[in-house]
Amino acid sequence: MNANESIRVRFPDGTEKLFPKGVTPLAVAQSLGPRLADAALVAKVNGRLVDLNTPLTEDTPLRVLTARDPEALEVYRHSSAHVLAAAVLELYPETKLGIGPPTGEGFFYDFQRDTPFTPEDLGKIEARMRDIVQRDLPFERVWLPREESLKKFAGMGEQMKCELIEEKAEGDRVSCYTTGPHFIDFCRGPHLPSTGKIKALKLLSIAGAYWKGDERNARMQRIYGTSFFTPQELDAYLHKIEEAKKRDHRKLGPELDLFSIQEAAGPGLIFWHPKGGIVRKIMEDWMRDQYLRRGYGLVYTPHVAREHLWKISGHLNYFADNMYAAIELDDANYRLKPMNCPGHILIYKDRLRSYRDLPIRLGELGTVYRYERSGVMHGLMRVRGFTQDDAHIFCTPSQIKDEIIGCMDFALDVLRTFGFQEYKVELSTWDNGASGKRLWQLSTVQFDFTLPRRFELEYIAEDGKAHQPLMVHRALWGSVERFFGVLLEHYAGAFPLWLAPVQAVVMPITDKQLDYARSVAEKLRAAGLRIELDARNEKINLKIREAQLQKIPYMLVAGQREAEKQMVAVRDRKRGDLGAQPIDEFLAEAQKLIDSKT
Repeated sequence: MNANESIRVRFPDGTEKLFPKGVTPLAVAQSLGPRLADAALVAKVNGRLVDLNTPLTEDTPLRVLTARDPEALEVYRHSSAHVLAAAVLELYPETKLGIGPPTGEGFFYDFQRDTPFTPEDLGKIEARMRDIVQRDLPFERVWLPREESLKKFAGMGEQMKCELIEEKAEGDRVSCYTTGPHFIDFCRGPHLPSTGKIKALKLLSIAGAYWKGDERNARMQRIYGTSFFTPQELDAYLHKIEEAKKRDHRKLGPELDLFSIQEAAGPGLIFWHPKGGIVRKIMEDWMRDQYLRRGYGLVYTPHVAREHLWKISGHLNYFADNMYAAIELDDANYRLKPMNCPGHILIYKDRLRSYRDLPIRLGELGTVYRYERSGVMHGLMRVRGFTQDDAHIFCTPSQIKDEIIGCMDFALDVLRTFGFQEYKVELSTWDNGASGKRLWQLSTVQFDFTLPRRFELEYIAEDGKAHQPLMVHRALWGSVERFFGVLLEHYAGAFPLWLAPVQAVVMPITDKQLDYARSVAEKLRAAGLRIELDARNEKINLKIREAQLQKIPYMLVAGQREAEKQMVAVRDRKRGDLGAQPIDEFLAEAQKLIDSKT
């Protein structure tokens, strides 16, 4: 082979082989064996994913990716999104296309269509997608001159594609992909070799969206779906989704009478019902006790402040779109606070501080208000009014290490106490661009370089001169609302005894035991338990079933025998019938569980 007409390909195991210049990754895979070629989905060249039919023109490291490689799944789902768009256009040719990216758990495509899609349409679209998969249509890359691509998509009535080309296409040529002879999309790729490589897919839901995520733009219809390398993986995912639906806090909250979002008041504003309110009180009492044990001062700051304060902090310059509009009063314009930090800073600045005073730890369960767009609100997880367990620590440079370690210890204690054994810790240095793929963010410890300078904070150091303190932001729940929502899903509504809004329900079997049941409930309440009395004239099996549905930890049944012996028949929501127990014995066991928080 002429050296000038060949290239050297290096494989992951370190071996190298010569191939003709212009060879494709698929041809390389074929040379290594038919099984690899058949399994190949995409290639990685110099760390970049490319189509299998991309010509290789210089010496390069090459890795052929198959279903064993997680990186191939993103390409697999991107191609699935194109199949979705092709299916929609075949069934509803009047539809206009938005964008269709892969996501962490699947893919979506945004469409513009006057007629809303229905759940029945999803079934038709999914069936057409399977038909396109069966046709084994090739995904082929086409390079068009920029002006030609604009003319082509304009001629198809795809103005949003023209807009994307104007914004995102680089150079004079535009990358497009075809899926068979009738579908073309502006896309940078890469893609699978053909639709037949997709082995398992499912459309999941329809949601509203806005073009480019901006509510000032056209409304879109977003179809969500997912795809996996095997039907078994898809089935496992769908099972997980069904289990997640059972745990969805937006479903459990109303079912268990914990909280609601009232249309009359507006979206993103939470109404805590008595049962949710008692869980919140327990959480907040624990947190405030921890503040005091760990040397924090409890503070409370106003919900509004002059607009000028937010200019100093920088929020008005960088965060204005997420702040509520100004409230015009007689002395100045005011703003609802989006954060608690400026209030804590003003408390720090209220008097001259010495190095002997530091560290100063100020903690508050402070309610803040942020204007979240309607498309991003999500039950308790993204709301417009919420309470943060906010704390700010002002310290010297020599104290900063111990303070950060103290915050981390506090954060881990929070997670362990509330029953979380698995969690992810992420270190961010400025903006690392990884935020979009996070799990629900809870505990945050942040070193602030900016606000002490903006507010000209000082302390008098040992040298008698004024120095700027260091400042740590610390929120260990993130917000009460979000943490409560995560807790609700974590326990599927079945809170441990110490957190349960109702810890036990006393149930007389007949009205003859009602007085005894009432005396049992009163005794347990006097001991500090949260008790309900089910005095209804209903069958005991119905009472037990309804208590189970309300996920009450204990059902205490009082029949004639129990009344005569001053006992209760104890039923655990998980373990079932535990037999009859003296009231004091049950109380002691319950108190032990509450104290241990298990």
